[in-house]
Amino acid sequence: MSKSPIQVNNIHSLTYNTEKKPLIIPEYGRHVQDMVDYLVSITDQEKQNTFAKYIINVMGNLQPHLRDVSDFQHKLWDQLMIMSDFQLGSIASPFPLLTKEQKSEKPQPLPYPQNFPKYRFYGNTISRMIDVAVHWQEGEQKDILIRSIANHMKKSYLNWNKDTVEDSVIFLHLYDLSNGKIDLRDAGEENSLSTPNSLPFSKSSHHNHKRRTHHKYNKNNSNNKRRNY
Repeated sequence: MSKSPIQVNNIHSLTYNTEKKPLIIPEYGRHVQDMVDYLVSITDQEKQNTFAKYIINVMGNLQPHLRDVSDFQHKLWDQLMIMSDFQLGSIASPFPLLTKEQKSEKPQPLPYPQNFPKYRFYGNTISRMIDVAVHWQEGEQKDILIRSIANHMKKSYLNWNKDTVEDSVIFLHLYDLSNGKIDLRDAGEENSLSTPNSLPFSKSSHHNHKRRTHHKYNKNNSNNKRRNY
């Protein structure tokens, strides 16, 4: 008995995603975009508002990492307007609706700093700190701030130049950067600046020192036992 041939007339032809309308916001997928397209076609205002809130909840569930962002809901409504090609102008939204003109506006350019300090290895932060110190009222706090700035300048200089540097060079640079308003050039030896080598041990360096000492003790103890044997 021969088998009947397979009927293929009723099989629907497949539609590839490349043949469909491109997704406006791809991370939401085709199903959310289809829901938005259906939302646009709804003529009943109350039904459209209800369905819009449903879509917003679905979109929020797809991005749980944004729930702690302060303007999370506002961003979702903006994205809903973008996905609808701004055809939901009458929708009831808790936020001002994004318009096509607002989206096409170019952001204002950022005011990048154009400072080119004379001594670049100190950086712009040191220059701003010096400006603050210059305008401080005379007194002990100002003296402490100036000393801290000078110490930080010495550390920055040594990071840039691994060789040693005299305090007089730092004081001269500080005088230059402050336009002559901070003058430590005649400071005596009792006012010498600190260096990284003179700073107290950190916890990590102290731990490494103890570990090296313990290792050296164990090695010497082992050698002594070997000789006695």
